[in-house]
Amino acid sequence: MEQVFAPWRIEWIRREKKNSDVDSCVFCEFPERENDRENRLVARSEHAFVLLNNYPYNPGHVMVIPYAHTGEYGDLSDEQLLDHARLKQRTFDALETGLQPDGFNAGLNLGDGAGGSIDDHLHTHVVPRWEGDTNFMPVIGDTSVIVEALEDTYDHLHEAFADQEGATVPDEGGAVVFE
Repeated sequence: MEQVFAPWRIEWIRREKKNSDVDSCVFCEFPERENDRENRLVARSEHAFVLLNNYPYNPGHVMVIPYAHTGEYGDLSDEQLLDHARLKQRTFDALETGLQPDGFNAGLNLGDGAGGSIDDHLHTHVVPRWEGDTNFMPVIGDTSVIVEALEDTYDHLHEAFADQEGATVPDEGGAVVFE
């Protein structure tokens, strides 16, 4: 296997605990924190929020996450389900505006056997796709290439969410809010 030089990754590899600054559930704690940008929380609605994935499959890979802490889809109320679905719609719109992908993959990992790293708090992955974005690196080289810094992706999506009808930007660094 060929190697890709990425010395900045050693800090992540050597860390003792994932999200060592998180006491319980990362998806419960991040929305409660002060700095949305630092935590990569890009948009909020009444019952859900949009968070950039730390290890994106592609630029713009986000998760739409209900505030309710549950791993069971059936536990969400009708109001929570509708709000989550509407925020997914807004997410597709923001990704189309901010990144112009050719399509999307979207879905939930439900249950222990589904392969998700966090199975006790629902989250819907939304992954922008471009024609030809799967190349030899992940298929043959067993290597992922992240082609855009998360901070740049955050800026693209934050601006695209902020331009949508009903959006409010509370302050510099805050997530866009939909009422």
